[in-house]
Amino acid sequence: MTSQLRTAARTEAKTLFQLAVPIIIGLGAAMLQGLIDTVMIAPLGTTSLAAVSLTTSAAIVMYSALYGLITIVGIQIAQAHGGGDTHKATQAIRTGWTMALIAGLIGTVAMLALIFTLGPLGQPPEVLAILAPYWVPIALSLVPFTLLFTLKSLFESTDRAWLAAGFAYLGVAANIPLNLILIYGAFGWEGLGLMGGGLATLLSQIIAYAAAHLYWAFAPSMQAYRGPSPVRFSVLKTQFKGGLPVAIGYVGEGGAFAVVGIIIGLFGATALASTQIVVAVAGLAYMLPLGMATAVSIRVGQAIGRAEPLRLRAIGVAGGGIVVLWMLGVTAALILGGLPLARLLSNDPIVIALAGPLFLTIALMQVFDGVQATALGALRGMMDTTIPTAITLVTYWLIALPLGYVAGHVWGYGPVGVWAGYGVGLAIAAVILPIRFWRKTKPA
Repeated sequence: MTSQLRTAARTEAKTLFQLAVPIIIGLGAAMLQGLIDTVMIAPLGTTSLAAVSLTTSAAIVMYSALYGLITIVGIQIAQAHGGGDTHKATQAIRTGWTMALIAGLIGTVAMLALIFTLGPLGQPPEVLAILAPYWVPIALSLVPFTLLFTLKSLFESTDRAWLAAGFAYLGVAANIPLNLILIYGAFGWEGLGLMGGGLATLLSQIIAYAAAHLYWAFAPSMQAYRGPSPVRFSVLKTQFKGGLPVAIGYVGEGGAFAVVGIIIGLFGATALASTQIVVAVAGLAYMLPLGMATAVSIRVGQAIGRAEPLRLRAIGVAGGGIVVLWMLGVTAALILGGLPLARLLSNDPIVIALAGPLFLTIALMQVFDGVQATALGALRGMMDTTIPTAITLVTYWLIALPLGYVAGHVWGYGPVGVWAGYGVGLAIAAVILPIRFWRKTKPA
């Protein structure tokens, strides 16, 4: 790395960090809501916690697809904002909104259909018996989630990332009292138990989206992005074509994550409950690389919009460096604090005993996961999506999952072996994707 590139990377690091912090905090809202659900539903017992784990595994697939599809809207807005074209940004948000509604409805139907596959896949019968009342409202929440994410993309790509984070946390703030009332009841009412947790998530998503929409519709600062721009099929088709590879890539990652949950579910409800505790905690820490990937894609998009290609490598180096340092800290924290956290989240000694080695295994994957996520963000900001998607699909589905299954079920290492095999796939992606970004940004 040349001294000029190091200097440019240090300059970009400050700007990236300022953009990434509110994005990370906003993304953390989704994981924090999952952690809150885990904590508040845990007293209902191990079977209810396992039901949350199964639902989360499926929801991750849907969230991943919808997040990926709508990501293209944010990149388009970033490029338009970088070039000072507010009309193009308005066209992107209005068309993206239509795509978000259609995609959210399709996602809801798909998740509702998925519940019928769990029995044939060998999931615990005692979990399936109580699953539907929680699963259905989580599926319905995909619509307001997707609409809200479209508005968040507008706020973030036009340098209003703290505003996007604020609306995300409005949903979290609403979720806590809704959980208390709907799960456990109030004023003599007994509550709805597990179903109440699902309904609380649905209602909190609706509240957050409604507030963001009202801001967009009436705030003076949004005036430039409310101009007339009819939705055209040709533009919708372009967005869908650009977003589809990104969505497939996210589904590849989220789907692989869900299959890990199914593979672990073959070990029983206790293994699922332990996995839910570990994923809820580690997933919250993963928000920095995921947020940094979004920030990198926005900064890359803005640089392309401003016709400044020489900044691209500096942006990638700065984002990758920040993520590596953070994930090393996360690794240490999970190794040292995993078992105490498990004791806080469950009183089942078997669940706690299994969560300890799971925390250690997932901790060792963190740096690889962060690097590959940041490299993907940089490539997506350049609209380079097809080949990176193929790379992730190969590493997750042809390497990580088969190796995880063999390590867990054939070699007898149990849930720890499943996650260890999955980590090998992440490590391979963390090598290939940065190499591609470096080659794509080679000065002419």
